[in-house]
Amino acid sequence: MTRVKGGTVTRARRKKVLKQAKGYFGSKHRLYKTAQEQLFHSGEYSFNDRKKNKGNFRKLWITRINAACRMNNISYSKFMNGLKKANIEINRKMLSEIAISDANEFAKLVELSKNALEGNSKTVKEESNDLSSMTVAQLKELAKEKGILNYTSLKKAELIDALK
Repeated sequence: MTRVKGGTVTRARRKKVLKQAKGYFGSKHRLYKTAQEQLFHSGEYSFNDRKKNKGNFRKLWITRINAACRMNNISYSKFMNGLKKANIEINRKMLSEIAISDANEFAKLVELSKNALEGNSKTVKEESNDLSSMTVAQLKELAKEKGILNYTSLKKAELIDALK
């Protein structure tokens, strides 16, 4: 068989590896073999750290929420438990953003959480269940009290939507 020279293809492949290894320390950016090994390791590290980053951010959000909770005289765990009982589903990222940017709104969430822990509050789901168990006449009476226009011609489902 004849000899095949792969000069241009091989050189291009090696140049690509060395270009990716630019900035590495010592021979890891000069020699092809060590550069290639370092690129393999770097790929593993970056993959693993992308996964670890999610946990690191979660820790940061929890720390921020905890600090804001302590300013409102409640612990983080009680606050989160109260939110769960009140059927308020806000993720930790959004809670930390609210705690940073709008302390008054966060204080309102803390109050809702405290009320839910004491068992004083009605949740959104309970309120909608109460409305669906009412008669049309009762719903129309509620609509009249709240000042909803044209409540007389609405059907039960429409009345419930209007009252929400």
